[in-house]
Amino acid sequence: MTITQTVDIPASRRLTIDVPREVPVGWAILAFTPTSDQRPAAPAKTSKMTEAQEMELINRYADRLNREALDVLSYQNLDL
Repeated sequence: MTITQTVDIPASRRLTIDVPREVPVGWAILAFTPTSDQRPAAPAKTSKMTEAQEMELINRYADRLNREALDVLSYQNLDL
């Protein structure tokens, strides 16, 4: 999963990041790529999914997500 957002970095160089709920808990890699000019990039076009579409997406990836969760738990020595 890759999430891209263009931000304006203030003089303090401090950013606060709110991670969407769709992003799984655990390790992540943050990458910063300075833009070649100072104009903000055009915002990405987003389309709102219906509840039915969201459920279809969740169900489509449920098995894979469950396997990943069990894999992560196995590294934590937790008994299920």
